Amino acid sequence: MLAAVVGMVLTWPHTTAPSMQAAGLGDDGVTYVAATVTGTHQEQCDATIEDRLPDGTEPDKVECLKVLATVTSGPQRGTDIEVWATATTTPADVPAGTRIIVQHYPAADGSPETWAWSDYARTVPLATFALAFVLLVALVARWRGLLAILGLVIAFVVIWLYILPGLIAGENAVVLALCGSAVIMVVVLYLAHGFSLRTSTALLGTLTGLVLIGGLGALGAHAAHLSGVASEDDFRLASLLGDNGAGALRGVFLCGVVLAGLGVLNDVTVTQASAVWELRRADPTVSWRGLFDGGMRIGRDHIASTIYTIAFAYAGASLPVLLLLQIYGLPLAQTLTGGQFAQEIVRTLAGSIGLVLAIPFTTMIAAVVARSRPAETLTTSGHSHLH
Repeated sequence: MLAAVVGMVLTWPHTTAPSMQAAGLGDDGVTYVAATVTGTHQEQCDATIEDRLPDGTEPDKVECLKVLATVTSGPQRGTDIEVWATATTTPADVPAGTRIIVQHYPAADGSPETWAWSDYARTVPLATFALAFVLLVALVARWRGLLAILGLVIAFVVIWLYILPGLIAGENAVVLALCGSAVIMVVVLYLAHGFSLRTSTALLGTLTGLVLIGGLGALGAHAAHLSGVASEDDFRLASLLGDNGAGALRGVFLCGVVLAGLGVLNDVTVTQASAVWELRRADPTVSWRGLFDGGMRIGRDHIASTIYTIAFAYAGASLPVLLLLQIYGLPLAQTLTGGQFAQEIVRTLAGSIGLVLAIPFTTMIAAVVARSRPAETLTTSGHSHLH
């Protein structure tokens, strides 16, 4: 923990992120305000390239949806406006009363003020889901669940205030990821599971796995010539980062490899430490080798299920891309070795290898520590005392 804190101090970013206006990608004076839909009507308008049909032809006219709304926030509150909805929006998607976000472009250089559709206002439904999640966690897991949520909040604060600005400032991505992740894991594990030898054993296994994942990710990125630039968003980010764009995107990829392994590593190492603790309590006479063998029988099942979890999580996140590739009919080998999929493959394999190696390491440490303690001191609570 001390090493991670020192690393954070030495690499703490002191520069601010470039703004959209500074990069020439935004408009000065544009504001985003809330509005409530009062009605809609469809009109015929000229087609664009986005309206191209599956056979490759482009129609002359298409149906466009104009949304009538009343501004409900900002200086223009109460103003009735008209905006064009996005191409896939239908009248059923925006009935009267729907809350949306619109862009206001002030009058400038002789041009009148204009309004444009931005997005739906999702604050209320998202806040409701979040509140339901917190209440359910409090009901089922009680204080331990609430402490886990607190740890998650602290984790996102570390990512937002340290890791992301550090990547923009051009700091070493692996150092940023490892220092930030170490601090996150210390806070999350001890908050959720209490101060105990069992938690410390899981933490040691987690940190070891993170180091392995970071090293394997860097090795895989170098061997596969991964630049971190594989999509339109990557190119846009590279242009915002300026001269350091290409190197920063490679760092973003490596940092993402480490962060992606945080949750899964935490899961398996805590489970392995707890399993060994319970085996020791169940049989006080068992040797450390017996504890290790018993723990690994559990760990092998966990490895198999967790590998499926990682693979399907990435497949679900990449489903739109997979559908496009299926429609285009590109060769499978060419697809899998392309830049975007190659990044996901390296990220998945680095995380999986680190996960697989962390399980026996954590199990061995847990077996040695648990065997060295009297069985009656190994309570089932995460808040067992250190003697």
